[in-house]
Amino acid sequence: MSETSDDGPQELLSNVLVPVATVNDATATASALAPYDPATVTTVHIIEKGDGVPDKTPVEQSEGIAEEAAAAVRAEFPEAGLEKAYSRDVVSAIFDVAEEIDASAIAYRSRGGNRLAQFLSGDLSLKLVTQADRPVIALPRSDTE
Repeated sequence: MSETSDDGPQELLSNVLVPVATVNDATATASALAPYDPATVTTVHIIEKGDGVPDKTPVEQSEGIAEEAAAAVRAEFPEAGLEKAYSRDVVSAIFDVAEEIDASAIAYRSRGGNRLAQFLSGDLSLKLVTQADRPVIALPRSDTE
């Protein structure tokens, strides 16, 4: 599993960025990623903030959720890093962090939902996989989800 870049071969799973929203999401995503044995894992939590619009949750609460989610990922990947980004545009923020850390890939687990929920959310998964400038890995969901 390698790709060729300007600098020569690069392992697809050498530096994986993992977006997570909650502790449960982080736990399930880390569990789904573990069998693929990535070399380096960085968790990213997007705190939706900005542009004079009221925040969905207080920033301090969102930062606490980010820390708890990172701890859940670290249960599977003890050396996992944590990046926090503050933006209303979740997908662009993920891409910005991926560029900052020079991620070899973005690995995520779809949160599912019905078509109406996906439409109302702007279908972040679709944007993630169609607009990325690096490989995006959609991790499998378990049969019980």
